[in-house]
Amino acid sequence: MPTDLKFGPLTIGFPVVQAALSGYSDWPMRMIARQLGAQYALCEVMLDQFLVALKNRQRTGHFLHIGDEQRPVGGQLMGAEPAQFSAGATKLVEAGFDVIDINFGCPVKKVLGRCRGGFHLGQPEVAIDIIRRTRDAVPDSIPVTVKMRRGIDDSTESRDKFFRILEAAFEIGVAGVTVHGRTVQQRYVGPSRWQFLKEVKQFAGDNVILGSGDLFSAQDCLDMMAQTGVDGVTVARGAIGNPWIFSQARALAAGRSLPAPPSLFAQREVIRDHYHLAEQLYETRRCGQMMRKFGIKYAAMHPDHKQVRTDFGKSSTRSTWEDVLTKWYSEDRPGRYPDPAIHRSQSECGEAA
Repeated sequence: MPTDLKFGPLTIGFPVVQAALSGYSDWPMRMIARQLGAQYALCEVMLDQFLVALKNRQRTGHFLHIGDEQRPVGGQLMGAEPAQFSAGATKLVEAGFDVIDINFGCPVKKVLGRCRGGFHLGQPEVAIDIIRRTRDAVPDSIPVTVKMRRGIDDSTESRDKFFRILEAAFEIGVAGVTVHGRTVQQRYVGPSRWQFLKEVKQFAGDNVILGSGDLFSAQDCLDMMAQTGVDGVTVARGAIGNPWIFSQARALAAGRSLPAPPSLFAQREVIRDHYHLAEQLYETRRCGQMMRKFGIKYAAMHPDHKQVRTDFGKSSTRSTWEDVLTKWYSEDRPGRYPDPAIHRSQSECGEAA
């Protein structure tokens, strides 16, 4: 079994965890991941400006909703100004998040245009200032982590800036850094460069490095750790619609064979539970709209995935959701592993508000 993942004094446990996913990794998704083997998950990325202005209203309250049964849970923060970043981090601490994660990795065009996310990899002085101010604003007992890509592009200058930020982060007291093996310029096109992750881990030594990028199966997760030496991995797009990836990774890590894909009855139970959790967080109309995108992703594990995807895409209420389950999940047929290609167009981050 892999060594337990730790962020400073905080023990996470099994080192295959759920990444932050804008528009997806809310409390219901994190709960489902937890039930199926993920011992740590990050909330969807939030803007510092949004957090500072946030009021405890029904429409926005879900962003900071945490259940004690899912701890530890990380809050991910993104922004442009160092001072506002630390103020946003303070709001996440007040909300009860166990880890504060700084996003320097998002490659979405509108994020970069507002000097957020991966933009900071091109300005080390500002990035380091953000890390220092955030670490100073957060109590010592709460770990601060950072999410990065391997640089703005593949130039020597970009590489040097990456390692400058990485080294400074650990000197400041960051408890772990997640590195995505693509550049900001690549966005989600082309393979994630795992060899770079190996170089980063060798550079970081005993400091905690997690890997990210192209993790679409349980075997991918174990392969990344074995090939690069990283201390853990964060599963992003590969976990949407396939929360079983965490229990599958646990089975492989324990030396067991890869479990068969969940049967349709097993899928139905999780899909129905996911909707029930969402009902506890969102008002009725919004719940149906929010869950449509999850249904589309869950459909990938059904043998008749194209037709199921179409029907989930039309669902917007609990009754229509149940109609899909009755139509397609009433016979306990074998499931299928999703085609990794279905995830490749799904962004891993973006503006949460």
